[in-house]
Amino acid sequence: MNVFDLEIFEQTSSYCELRLSTGTGPPMTRGLDKAAVDRLIEIVERDYSRHAIAQRVFGSPQLTDLGKRLFAFLDGDERWLAPILRHPHGATLRVTAHARLRHLPWELLAENGSYLTVSARAPLLPVRVTGAGATRTAPANRPLRVLFMASSPEGVEPVLNYEREEAAILKATSRAAAELVVEESGTLDGLRFLSRDYGEGYFDVLHLSGHATIAPDGQPTFLAENEIGGLATVTADQIAQAMFGHWPRLVFVSGCLTANSPDGGTFPSMSESLVRAGAPAVLGWALPVGDNSATDFAAALYRTLADGGPLDRAVVEARRHLYTAKSSGWHLLRVYADQSPLAPMVSPRLATGRALIHARSADQEFLDPQNPFSRVASRATFVGRRRVIQRCLRTLEKARGDGGAEALVLHGMGGLGKSSLASRLLERMPTHQRAVWYGRVDLTKFRELTTKIIFPAVEQQIEAAKLLDNNQAPLLVRLRHLLHVDGPLGQTPCLFVFDDFEEGNLDARDDGHVLSSEMAGILPALLGAIRDTGSPSRVLITSRYRFPAPAGTTVVVESLESLTSFEQAKKIANLSNLGPRSPVDPGIRERAIEAAAGNPRLLDWLDLIAADTTLDVDGLITAIENEADRFRRETILATKLLSAQDPELQKMLAKVNVVELPVPAETVQAIHDHPDAAGHVRRAAQLGLIEEGTDPRTGRPRYFVSNVLRPLIRPLLTDDEYTQACAAAARSLHRLWVTAPASTNPTS
Repeated sequence: MNVFDLEIFEQTSSYCELRLSTGTGPPMTRGLDKAAVDRLIEIVERDYSRHAIAQRVFGSPQLTDLGKRLFAFLDGDERWLAPILRHPHGATLRVTAHARLRHLPWELLAENGSYLTVSARAPLLPVRVTGAGATRTAPANRPLRVLFMASSPEGVEPVLNYEREEAAILKATSRAAAELVVEESGTLDGLRFLSRDYGEGYFDVLHLSGHATIAPDGQPTFLAENEIGGLATVTADQIAQAMFGHWPRLVFVSGCLTANSPDGGTFPSMSESLVRAGAPAVLGWALPVGDNSATDFAAALYRTLADGGPLDRAVVEARRHLYTAKSSGWHLLRVYADQSPLAPMVSPRLATGRALIHARSADQEFLDPQNPFSRVASRATFVGRRRVIQRCLRTLEKARGDGGAEALVLHGMGGLGKSSLASRLLERMPTHQRAVWYGRVDLTKFRELTTKIIFPAVEQQIEAAKLLDNNQAPLLVRLRHLLHVDGPLGQTPCLFVFDDFEEGNLDARDDGHVLSSEMAGILPALLGAIRDTGSPSRVLITSRYRFPAPAGTTVVVESLESLTSFEQAKKIANLSNLGPRSPVDPGIRERAIEAAAGNPRLLDWLDLIAADTTLDVDGLITAIENEADRFRRETILATKLLSAQDPELQKMLAKVNVVELPVPAETVQAIHDHPDAAGHVRRAAQLGLIEEGTDPRTGRPRYFVSNVLRPLIRPLLTDDEYTQACAAAARSLHRLWVTAPASTNPTS
């Protein structure tokens, strides 16, 4: 696209001058009365905010009128815009002006009722220029690299569908195989450490996704997370400090008002401030934008960039995509930049010698050939578990001397997504090699790790195979040599994953489970070797049952809960037959969703049943209920487990189930007033009959009995016992959540 420079500046207190540079010949200049400029600013600011925010109407005639005013102002009697609009490939109009003029919605420029920025013939891209820096970099001959960080603090609503945004970007760039690295913590520290870990110049794009606002003092702020998932408001200066001058070619701050200049342009927007801090180009949204529109724009933008297109063309095509889709937010995206050209970042897909991405999709490594429903959620379909993922990553990434553990166990009822979460963690740790085993593992199966891991060199793989085959030395000794800093895997951090660990690796004993005889010779040796060598490698286990940690080792257990209402809504939105746009009868959809009770695997199963066109309504409902019952019997093994437990423990589950949300231990004790209540909870948690999660606000355990079990446990209570349990729960929760907080903070 051809580049034109427009400068608007004050000559005196009552006189402005416009200067247009076309690249050929001297600049064209024109004088304007400052009072006329001020009137234009006043009218546009007033009407733009009113019609763009309040109406949210696509094709609003008022916005078109504003576009005509702006066009007439720039075009003038001299018809300055004529040479710009003659270029068939479009033009970039770089606007340098004082703050209030720079803040005007130049994206609305319209001639003869048509918006120039979305024109199919000769599109125009307004770019707000600030700063004198300029960087010229040749396109890298490799796929596009994007650092993606979404922030979703606790208590901030609406909860954005950042998973959909990630999935949309992955899908849009799949043809060109872009590399999307995700910073999961949503914190400035996480951004700082990850960008430095990869090194300066590694990433082409930094994509920040989340809510943003204007603080009471007029400061634009981005709503990031703190170390425990709470709200941490950050400024452009703080983001710049985190980046430490290691800016990629593009920063996209995808949040409402990130390109909004407070007080009518008196203060710089967050996007402008980031350019002033050193970012070559920054994209932001001038006003509140819909979640779907922001996601669709990002996907279209990165598709063009990944294909080797220039940044200016990518923005034009993404904006046109929103306009064609009749999104009312098509004009809200703004571009801020220094003097650097908006050029391609990477080479086209078929360029000679273009580098490849050597990455394996983790979900393909979690497959049970005997179970067609064992496929885990792919990177594009995974939703939720944000706080759990953050805690798990902290556990896996911590050094032992810093409180780290050799192993992480993902524990919980069948179908809650333990394997999907394990796959997600592998995707989030691309620096680690993976060795994944499913079900029973003996020494012969364990030796397969030499074929599962990509070694730096063939010689190291051969040496590793010899170590594991040498039965004359204890396994612990051999694994120490394998993981030692000078050993075959000394410089290759790994994640050793044991999926569905309860299948053949645990034996029932007394009131719990212990390692099988074969696994008792493998797991302690592996954990001991990691501990003794200080290796960054870790063990990840998914298990329905808990088991004692091997002596002398540190194992962290993370228990999964049913999906929250927000997570379930995101999950359902991805389903073909239970989703909001499904042709399935709404009553059947509701019955199926209720039967699934927040269990992701059961939701997947029932989604398939709902598509069966051979069944009538009654038949579908019966099939749904039968499938839910089969899930209880076969996947959770609940009937067998329940019948083997103390009757009082069974009653405890029924009592806790009267509350349809996770509750603290104090409430469980109040509901189940029994001398061995703690033992009942501990036993039920070990077996996955009660979900033991972590309250993100307090960090303390909380408990929940899934409604999947309700048909099995509700008959265990009389009507009086049910009423008493409800009353006990209400009293306890009122005291913990209403009375106690008020008494400790009387001013709240």
